[in-house]
Amino acid sequence: MFNNVPNRKGTNSFKWDLKPNVLPLWVADMDFEVSEEIKEAIKSRVNHGVYGYTFRPKSYYEAIINWFRNYHAFDIKREWIVPIPGVVPGISFAIQAFTLPGDKIIIQPPVYRPFHEVVVELGRRLIYNKLIESDGYYKMDFEDLENKIDKDVKMLILCSPHNPVGRVWKEEELKRLGEICLRNNIIVVSDEIHADIVYKRKHNVFLGVNEKFFKNSIVLTSPNKSFNIAGLQSGNAIIPNKCLRERFEKIINSQHLGLSNIFAIVATEVAYNYGRQWLEKLLDYLYQNVLLVKEFLEKELNIKVSVPEGTFLMWLDFRKFDDAYNRVLNAGVWLNDGKDFGPGGEGFLRMNIATSREILNEALKRIKSITF
Repeated sequence: MFNNVPNRKGTNSFKWDLKPNVLPLWVADMDFEVSEEIKEAIKSRVNHGVYGYTFRPKSYYEAIINWFRNYHAFDIKREWIVPIPGVVPGISFAIQAFTLPGDKIIIQPPVYRPFHEVVVELGRRLIYNKLIESDGYYKMDFEDLENKIDKDVKMLILCSPHNPVGRVWKEEELKRLGEICLRNNIIVVSDEIHADIVYKRKHNVFLGVNEKFFKNSIVLTSPNKSFNIAGLQSGNAIIPNKCLRERFEKIINSQHLGLSNIFAIVATEVAYNYGRQWLEKLLDYLYQNVLLVKEFLEKELNIKVSVPEGTFLMWLDFRKFDDAYNRVLNAGVWLNDGKDFGPGGEGFLRMNIATSREILNEALKRIKSITF
C-alpha cells in the first residue's frame, strides 16, 4: 500500500515542486495517499455540489473525544475543544492571548523552526533552554530551565513528541517540566501534532500527566501529520481552563478567520473514527524505513544513527562532514539543514522518511556519493 506513491510533481506541491530536480525528503508531509475512508468521504461531499458556509457538528467533537480516549487514554470534555486552522496558527493565537510584547517565551532547541519565528514576529523575547545531547539521545536540561526563569518569562512552548530529535517524553520528564512551570506561573503550550506517530512506546498527553496542569496548560493537536491531510488545514486546541480558553477564543474571533473548512471537517471526523487500522499499518512501514536508513548510513557513511521514538523524521548527525547540507543537496537530495532548528542543530540534517522504499533507497544511494 505504501510502496506505490503518486507522482506529486506538477500538483503545486510545496515539497516536490519548489526544487524539481532533487529528491525532497525535507518538509514534514508524507508521500502516501490518504486512507480509502477519507478519500471516499471527501468524494461524497464533493458530489453534493454545494460548498456553502458550514459548522462542526456534534459528531466532529465526538470523534476527537473518542480518539483521545481510545488511542491516548485521555478524556476530553466537549467544551475544552477549540478548532484552529493548524498548530502553528494555534501557537500564534496562544502567544497573543497569554503574553504581551516584550515578554519572554522559552523554547527547547534544536526545535521546529516556526517556534523561533512566531515568537520573534510577535515581538516577544526568545529564551533558549537547549536540550542536552549525549551519544544521539536528548534530554531536557531542567537546571538550565530554572536558571533561565525570571519574572518576564510568561510561556514555554513544548514540542511533544519532539521535532526534530524524535524524543517521546517520559511521564516523569513532563511532570517535572510541568511542576516548574506551574510553580513559576508559566503557561505551557504543548505542540502534540506528532502524537500519533510513536514507535514501541506511549505518548503522554501533557494535560493527562497531572490535572494540576489544567490550570496553566493547553495542548495543540491535529490529524494533519498522522493522516497526511496538512493541505486541508485542520487542528484543535484542548484547553480545560475556562479563563484561558475564553482568552484564546477572543483572539481567534478577532481574526475573523471563518474556521469551518468543509473538507477538513469531513476528513478529521473520518480519520479519527475509521483511521486506526490504516495508521497502524503506516507505523509499521515507517519503522522499517527508519531501520533501513539506520543500517545504510551506519554501514556506508560510518555515521551512528539514533532511532527516533516518534515522528516520521530522522535527526542525522553529519558533523563529521563539512558543509553537509549543500553537499547532500548537490548530490540530488533535499534535507533540512540542522542549523535552521536553532542552537545545537549545527552539523545535523533532518530527513523525512515518509516515502516509498524506492525513493528512499535512491536518496540514500545519492547521499552515499558525498564521501567521494
